[in-house]
Amino acid sequence: MMHLPNHWPYIAASYGLTLGCSLILGIGAALRLRKSKARLAAVEGHARRRERSAL
Repeated sequence: MMHLPNHWPYIAASYGLTLGCSLILGIGAALRLRKSKARLAAVEGHARRRERSAL
């Protein structure tokens, strides 16, 4: 009787890679979003100050 190799390590590895990549991409997106919000707030603040000085 031939013994076939167990396939569970491959399944675990695929799930691990999927979760790892999703985590890395999600964290990167959250960091980019935080940076973009800060830049937008700075631009809006500058525009408000400029608008007030024009009055």
